[in-house]
This record gives sequence, C-alpha cells and structure tokens, in this order.
Amino acid sequence: MNDNEERPVTIITGRVWRRKGDKAEGVHVMLVAPDDDSAVRRALESLAAEGFAEAELDQIGDMDGEPDEEPHISAYQGALEGEVSIVTFDEPL
Repeated sequence: MNDNEERPVTIITGRVWRRKGDKAEGVHVMLVAPDDDSAVRRALESLAAEGFAEAELDQIGDMDGEPDEEPHISAYQGALEGEVSIVTFDEPL
C-alpha cells in the first residue's frame, strides 16, 4: 500500500473493565492506523482516557466495508474521520 491510498478501518475486539474486579464489558475499537502496533497502542491509550482500568484485546483486523447497524455505523464513520471509536456492550456469560 502506498501513501496515497486510504488505510482501511481497523477493528480490535476484546474485553474491558472499568475497575479491577468489575464485570467485563465487550469492546469493539475502530480506528485508522498505519500498522497493527500503532492501532493497538492508540486503542489502549483511548480506552485508558475513557476510564477503563484494564483491557484484554483478542483480535485485530481490517474491516471489509461499512457495518449494517448502529452504533457500529457511527463508530466506523468516526474512525474514517480520524477518531478512535469505542463501542462497549454486555459480555455474554
């Protein structure tokens, strides 16, 4: 990929905790980054800035297109605009 091509939106999945010992929440982080290491670093920095005490990241990959449902559509658009978008949800038991 050359510098003139747009980078795809990267999605990172995992779990986060607001405080140690709290119930885990599922998380999807969407952003545009030059490489996976930068993406993980920016995701962890953003999660910490949002008040999460712990994060366990499971998977990283590039998205193949815009999602079909909210709140992921808005998160995807935010990532295209340079934001680090964080979507949390109840982790299934």
